[in-house]
Amino acid sequence: MSWRLVYTRQAQKDAKKLAASGLRPKAESLLALLAEDPCRRPPPFERLVGDLAGACSRRINIQHRLVYQVLEEERVVKILRMWTHFE
Repeated sequence: MSWRLVYTRQAQKDAKKLAASGLRPKAESLLALLAEDPCRRPPPFERLVGDLAGACSRRINIQHRLVYQVLEEERVVKILRMWTHFE
């Protein structure tokens, strides 16, 4: 059974930046992977700490990351950011 992806407003804004920068295909492949199983490896993911505690991230490229939360009960993956989370 697949997972439902939900995007924050910030993630929607970030998607436009990704499309303009040519990183859209890589981001789409990561989103497809998250819809199948958000905990599947590879590619590796890391659990975040600090302000984003409880969230996970996967690399789009060396600078940009896809940051998301997994809501187990609802089978929802909430996409928080798709650009850099260091801004």
